[in-house]
Amino acid sequence: MQRNILFYKFTPVADPDMVMRWQRELCTRLNLKGRIIIAGHGINGTISGDIEDLKQYKREMNGTEAFKSIQYKWSEGKRDDYPKLSIKVRNELVTLAPDEEFDVYNKSKGLKPKDWHEYIKNNPDVIILDARNEYESDIGVFKGDNLVAPKIKTFKDIKPHLDKLPKDQPVLTYCTGDIRCEYLSAYMQHKGFDEVYHLDGGIVKYGQEYGDEGYWDGKCYVFDKRMKMGFSDNSPDIAACIECGNKTSDQLNCDDCNKQLVVCQSCEDNYIHCKNPTMSSAKRRK
Repeated sequence: MQRNILFYKFTPVADPDMVMRWQRELCTRLNLKGRIIIAGHGINGTISGDIEDLKQYKREMNGTEAFKSIQYKWSEGKRDDYPKLSIKVRNELVTLAPDEEFDVYNKSKGLKPKDWHEYIKNNPDVIILDARNEYESDIGVFKGDNLVAPKIKTFKDIKPHLDKLPKDQPVLTYCTGDIRCEYLSAYMQHKGFDEVYHLDGGIVKYGQEYGDEGYWDGKCYVFDKRMKMGFSDNSPDIAACIECGNKTSDQLNCDDCNKQLVVCQSCEDNYIHCKNPTMSSAKRRK
């Protein structure tokens, strides 16, 4: 039986290159596939494989001082959801402010799914900031009167949108697995926001606890062959196909405009966009 795990940890890493070589040996030995990024301030990964191999991976990670006690988020998945194993060293775990120094460990308070749920219930007018890209929020968001889901192409594009938010009011921020919103919360505190909270465990943990009975609406975008995941058999489609307007969570990549677009399966074969009138320039990601 195979599964997928999502994890990260902000922690000082003295020699990222050495950690990269160790991770490559470890994952290769355990026949795991996925993506792992290592930086001077931590590790971020999503890997898939046999359950027993993933458990062994956790045991070996917990045997190190730097990477013990990581919170792993388990979900349905298979090794071949990823085409290969990719392990890289970068300056940031998620690219936000490469030319700006701030204390990445000075994160805001994390709210567990139950606390996040209760906060929104008791404060329906709170600002909820989606820290993900536009194509992710297209198919799923948190319900709220003051939801802010910027139409951004990359994470670093969120910075100018922060200038539009009041710094003296509470802000809840969320992402898929918590790494982007935790990182963003440290940056927002650096920028003078008084009260920021991030969703501890991200959408994945909230969805596993509340399914479709909470404030989450739609599907959760994931960065593997699945492309999306629902939290119950009744997870709704909230996006509209750009061709026919029917509700769907299906997406495809357009090579012409370099965007991920919402197109339902029924319209995919007849899809026309940009300068190429055939599907040769717009293919569902396999």
